[in-house]
Amino acid sequence: MRYILLLTALLSSGVFASDFDETMKLAQDGDAKGQYDLGNLYYQGTDVTADNKEAVKWFLKAAKQGLAIAQGHLGHMYLRGLGVRKSNSAAVRWLRKSADQGYARGQAELGHMYRTGEGVRENPTEAARWYRKAADQGLAPAQLLLGQMYHNGLGVQKSVTEAVKWYRVAAAQGFVEAQNHLGWAYVLGEGVPENDMEAVSLFRSTAEQGDANGQYNLGWMYEHEKGVPREHNSCGNTLTSGVCYISDLKSENAIRSYAWYSLAKSQGYADAATSIDLLKSRMTRQQIAEAQALAAKCYESNYSDCD
Repeated sequence: MRYILLLTALLSSGVFASDFDETMKLAQDGDAKGQYDLGNLYYQGTDVTADNKEAVKWFLKAAKQGLAIAQGHLGHMYLRGLGVRKSNSAAVRWLRKSADQGYARGQAELGHMYRTGEGVRENPTEAARWYRKAADQGLAPAQLLLGQMYHNGLGVQKSVTEAVKWYRVAAAQGFVEAQNHLGWAYVLGEGVPENDMEAVSLFRSTAEQGDANGQYNLGWMYEHEKGVPREHNSCGNTLTSGVCYISDLKSENAIRSYAWYSLAKSQGYADAATSIDLLKSRMTRQQIAEAQALAAKCYESNYSDCD
């Protein structure tokens, strides 16, 4: 399973556009939460022109007063070079201050820095420790990342069972990346009994939320007739060979596979184009036309009418 950076931004504080003037007054009066909220309005571009430099200015004021969420967001800005010169060392300093106060997203992003060796010496054990702190607070991205650490045996003893436990917890929160990971665990029978129908259910959930990865995964399941109705047995055992001939596919499955691959491709999913080309060479023109029409209908319905 691929390791992916999930913690690219911190959540907004929930300040509404109509609160701008009041928030500005609070910030100017030295209220730490008001300063953070004002910085977040500038960061989000809510009721004001987005301005990362102005956001950093207000995050810094709040962070210096010890507000954990501001320290975490400021660390994120340094890490990404948003409104300030990129500095991994400054990012670590502010994220650690935030993490030490128990701010879950600060803990998770600090864990990621230990995982990748940005601003600190790479240390998978320390990464897993911070991921766990955030995961125990219910942060879904951290739960997924901790699951990946268990899956790969990084900083913890390798355990696919423990990995699946954390994927499941994150997936239950509706976190699409975790649902995709859990789906593949069911396909491969890793940490859970093999269950293609459960995998299809998970992939369909993410696909219908517009997730390109889930759309590709669902297309793959249809192409290989795993967890979906099929007429022949020869396509169900192609995980390693990757070959499933159209003569062995129900036409409905070929059409649905092509449609979901197309939707993933439209979002830039790298492998989708190759999969479409391979599938297209084994489909009739009529099947291709039906698949394209299905993809268009599915997209236009915001993924609510994809059958």
